[in-house]
Amino acid sequence: MQRRLLLPQADDPELTASLAALRESLGVECGFPAAVEAEAAAAGAAARQPDRDQADIPFVTIDPPESRDLDQALHLERNGNGYRVRYAIADVGAFVEPGGALDREAHERGQTFYAPDRKAPLYPPSLSEGAASLLPDETRPAVLWTMILDGTGEGIEVEVTRALVRSREKLDYAGVQRSLDDGTAAESLQLLREVGLLREQREERLGGINLPLPEQTIEKNGDAYELRFRAPLPVEGWNAQISLMTGQAAAELMLRARLGLLRTLPQADRRAVARLRRTAAALGVEWQEGQSFAGVIRGLDPDRPAHAAFLAESTVLLRGSGYAAFDDEVPSQPAHAGVGAPYSHATAPLRRLVDRYVSEVCLAVSAGRAVPEWVQAALSALPETMERSNRRAQQFEAGVLSAVEAAVLEPHVGDTFAAVVVELDDDGGGGTIQLRDPAVTAHCLGDLPLGEAIDARLVLADVGKRQVRFERV
Repeated sequence: MQRRLLLPQADDPELTASLAALRESLGVECGFPAAVEAEAAAAGAAARQPDRDQADIPFVTIDPPESRDLDQALHLERNGNGYRVRYAIADVGAFVEPGGALDREAHERGQTFYAPDRKAPLYPPSLSEGAASLLPDETRPAVLWTMILDGTGEGIEVEVTRALVRSREKLDYAGVQRSLDDGTAAESLQLLREVGLLREQREERLGGINLPLPEQTIEKNGDAYELRFRAPLPVEGWNAQISLMTGQAAAELMLRARLGLLRTLPQADRRAVARLRRTAAALGVEWQEGQSFAGVIRGLDPDRPAHAAFLAESTVLLRGSGYAAFDDEVPSQPAHAGVGAPYSHATAPLRRLVDRYVSEVCLAVSAGRAVPEWVQAALSALPETMERSNRRAQQFEAGVLSAVEAAVLEPHVGDTFAAVVVELDDDGGGGTIQLRDPAVTAHCLGDLPLGEAIDARLVLADVGKRQVRFERV
């Protein structure tokens, strides 16, 4: 049936109260203590400046239009038959004093928490969106990764140094994609596509897993919130490959030095893969004998109900990620199955605590220096710190989505919606359905056929409790 959805207003009292209650229940703080703000202001005015000056390199950033916490700037050029990739990462270490108020607060938070009304940043905005951010036309201290690749996109040399950099322009994904499609993109961006495609091919050869699931987003539409499923643009994947390549280079440096912190994901056990094969057969998804899982998913279309259900079920293979700190004794299973190689978080220090420590280890290893004692002392506790932060972030993100979904659907309790069944409960009493309009994923009661279209009646939409529930018609 056709219906007009009334979008919840950004200042809706019920939704505002629900988000505030969620923050309080999880201890998510948007503001900072006065001592932290004061230290951030002082650090922003007196950052440690590196000796090396690379401000003549025409770096650019590529981020969502509204972003101001800009962690990465890039520049690519040809290097004989291969490529030189320069990736400048915001140098949080130039501003944050180990053991100081800023450092202690960052360890409490672990990462930035995002919501549609406001975010709870890892560092005060005076740093994360100001003095430390790689904003255009501002000279900033950075951790500069210079990676030399051969003609196949394989890395053959890496150097990590501190340097001054200057971004020339703040670009967004849609604009870069248009310039690549119409042929007006600068050479560096054309090489981003070239290298990105080579790295995607490499990832596929290594068995890396990249699920092409549409992202459920909350977007501002005037003064109201709107839910959408957004398929990533190709350039987002190519840009992500540069970050993944840097993370892999970081892991290789740390493994060589036998000291560091990895992001790990074990290979899925045989039972999970066997179950997924049975799901593929039931849904009519072709999985040929000898074909890798990574090869299967690259040919799927998430707009097809059976494919969407298979992709949703496939997330079982990406469970169990963690962090592994090591000092002399290298982890027995150092790889990240989603990447197909050892990997570490290294490219988002303004938004994630662990990246600052990885940067410091790699700077020392690359220069042949001893890793600073304060870094070594902190490594063993970082996995627990980040796991705790990740659990809170997952709960927060799920709660925010549920609150907005309930606010969008609240006027339509009793209505029937077209949906696709994307997951079944273990007890067989229901499962997860996906609506296209509005872009909602929710629980549904009843006997559900996986991967098929159904009609579902909305029986509950409670903004305060952040709950939505359907039943099959």
